[in-house]
Amino acid sequence: MSEGTYVEGSWYFYAPNKGVAIFFTVAFCATGVVHAWQSTHYKCWILTPLFPFCALLFTVGFVLRSIGGWHYDILNEYIASLCITYAAPPLLELQNYHVLGRILYYVPYHSPLHPGRVLTTFGFISAIIEALNGWGASYSVNQSLPENQRAIGHGLIKTALLLQLVVAACFLLLAGTFHHRCRKHGSINGRLSSTLLTLYISVALIVVRTIFRTVEYFGVAAVNLSKIEDPMTLSPLLRYEAYFYVFEGATMILNSVLFNVRHPRRYLPENNKIYLAEDGVTEVEGPGFEDGRPLWQTLLDPFGLWSKDKASQAKFWEKQPTQVEVNAADQGKESPNDHK
Repeated sequence: MSEGTYVEGSWYFYAPNKGVAIFFTVAFCATGVVHAWQSTHYKCWILTPLFPFCALLFTVGFVLRSIGGWHYDILNEYIASLCITYAAPPLLELQNYHVLGRILYYVPYHSPLHPGRVLTTFGFISAIIEALNGWGASYSVNQSLPENQRAIGHGLIKTALLLQLVVAACFLLLAGTFHHRCRKHGSINGRLSSTLLTLYISVALIVVRTIFRTVEYFGVAAVNLSKIEDPMTLSPLLRYEAYFYVFEGATMILNSVLFNVRHPRRYLPENNKIYLAEDGVTEVEGPGFEDGRPLWQTLLDPFGLWSKDKASQAKFWEKQPTQVEVNAADQGKESPNDHK
């Protein structure tokens, strides 16, 4: 592992540790294979497609980092390694949005907004953040641009990183509000609690990783790398490889394994029209949510505050159910609907 000393010609600052990089390559490959099997076994490729895909991205990223242990002076491999590795966490956030939306479908009467709007709303905001990030990166790394334009690029990336933390806070607020309503009205059970707890842990891991990236980047942006005379004056976050493996590698492998062990489909039914009755025990198959508004309107008004079309917000769970099934939901077991 790097001891904080500069290796001549290395784009990483140090020579990447080959053994640790190979370990994470194998680990992400293994968890990705398990995720692919789980998506097939639980018939939930629509719900959890990004778990195996992100594991694949991390696998490729760490393969390139392993190669960088021998060829740390090759710029293209360095850029590809970082870009592919850094591309996965935002997608994992998107996956969490999808899982929360699926949870809201399961207990629709306590959902603060239409469950389908969770993915579209947070996904839309995340797309804007990623656009800022990409725009900023194109400015900050272009050495042919004047210093003031590169500074704009650094500012855009800083803004994007801070906005990621704000979005994570809003996401937790939404999940927490829903959780509080469920507990207040006695609609909580073991299955629902387990799924929400898993989501909270995942968000916490991603937030820790994002805070690290934010602190790391603010330290880099404050330094003109083209004019630096002594590399040892750089931030320890850049000089010591251990920080990368702890806050980037370890947090993300833990997140992936977390969902292997506590996969959402272990606790949620396959059909999103099946919801938990207000007694917290009975599962009911209803008509499902509908929203006849145009997509642009749902993005601008996800809570339906200004919508005149109240039909989409009809409380179908208050009507006589067409099908009722009693299950062991309060014990956190797999849904009986899973194997029909």
